[in-house]
Amino acid sequence: MYAVALGGNTVILQAVRVEPSLHKPMYYLLSMLSFSDVAMSMATLPTVLRTFCLNARNIAFDACLIQMFLIHSFSMMESGILLAMSFDRYVAICDPLHYATVLTNGVIVGMGVAVTARSFITLFPLPFLIMRLPICRSNVLSHSYCLHPDMMKLACADITINSIYGLFVLVSTFGMDLFSIFFSYVLILRSVMAIASHEERLKALNTCVSHILAVLAFYVPMIGVSTVHRFGKHVPRYIHVLMSNVYLFVPPVLNPLIYSAKTKEIRRAIVRMFRRIKM
Repeated sequence: MYAVALGGNTVILQAVRVEPSLHKPMYYLLSMLSFSDVAMSMATLPTVLRTFCLNARNIAFDACLIQMFLIHSFSMMESGILLAMSFDRYVAICDPLHYATVLTNGVIVGMGVAVTARSFITLFPLPFLIMRLPICRSNVLSHSYCLHPDMMKLACADITINSIYGLFVLVSTFGMDLFSIFFSYVLILRSVMAIASHEERLKALNTCVSHILAVLAFYVPMIGVSTVHRFGKHVPRYIHVLMSNVYLFVPPVLNPLIYSAKTKEIRRAIVRMFRRIKM
């Protein structure tokens, strides 16, 4: 799965970089998504391989904090990028005449900077909120990597602030992103239904299929692992482990497969790129 995630997303990044026909807002956003997937995979790779391949059972506290911050940051970046991609689809379908003037290269860069800044600023307090807690209960984590909900449960002090801040981050970022994506598709569907031709409707909706699948691949496992963490106290331990691995492994693996399979321009660019390499 790591090979597919790292290899597939790297191929998409390279294809967007070298293929002039992909130098468009939609594919710039796709390359940002691929970058966040690569970064997420690299953040979890050391501890997951040590745990499952080398049977290593320990991680230093500081290293755990860094990994926790990186995982949550790249996950939030991916959510923001999916929101930006939904805006791209909204403009392309609902206001196509102004697409080139609305989504300029400067706007795309601004979106990328805003998504990155939001992740860093919002999650910056998390390591410090964990550092203030005394760890005097079990020091056994539920996963093969470090997450904030898992780490704060190891403390033998009041974790109310951590819980409230974690819930605030979840609702104000991931929750608002998901709501905004849903609202954008309500507007897109309303615009598509106004198109007289059935073929034109299908053509317009087909441009959204890849993005919809990417949204489902990201949010469904995330909602599942959040639900298990908050309400699954009596759920078997292996369910926690399974859901957490699905949450971090599935999106980076599926995204390059989805976009390669559903987007003709990406497929053609990848084929041309490999042909040039062979020559």
